[in-house]
Formats: sequence, C-alpha cells, structure tokens
Amino acid sequence: MAIIISATNFEKEVMQSKIPVLVDFWAEWCGPCRMLTPVIDELARDYEGKVKICKLNVDELSDVASRFGVMSIPTVIVFKEGKAVNQVVGAVPKEKLAGMIDDLLTA
Repeated sequence: MAIIISATNFEKEVMQSKIPVLVDFWAEWCGPCRMLTPVIDELARDYEGKVKICKLNVDELSDVASRFGVMSIPTVIVFKEGKAVNQVVGAVPKEKLAGMIDDLLTA
C-alpha cells in the first residue's frame, strides 16, 4: 500500500529517505488521478523494500506541490537522496512508471 504523505511526514518519508521515493501528486476530484490509483498500489507491492511509493493530496498540501512545480495532476515525481530526478504528468501506463523506477535502481 502506498504511504500517504502529510505535512508532518513529507520531510522524513521523501526528503530524508535512504531509498528512492516515487510520489503521486493527486486530488480526490481528479478522474485521471483515480485511474492511476490501482497502478500506484501495484507499484507499492512490486517494489516493496526497494522504493517507497507515496501519495500526496495536492488539495491538502498545495505548498509542497508548488515547491516542486506541480501544475497539472496527476504528476508523478521520483526522488533520490532528497532530489527530484524524474517526473511525468498524466495517467501513464504502469510500464512507464516501472521503467522510471528501474532506471533509477540500475543507475
């Protein structure tokens, strides 16, 4: 299951993580975001222990979304050692997101 990001755990779960982190920036009212939810949950199972998979609600944490230049949702950003290293906008196929993660793990 994906980790739910809040104002209190963003720094610890994302910025200070020892392993790569994929963050799904989403909102409840966003149709494409809801389409991406099962994909995010699958990735959380597939990469458990290797990559943190997180969900960040932009309505609740608009300041964090702004900090990373999120203008459209869903936006998925991959972080490594506290830095955004890859990003994709839109409801993309699981293979695209898995490829982003695999590239990071093999780099």
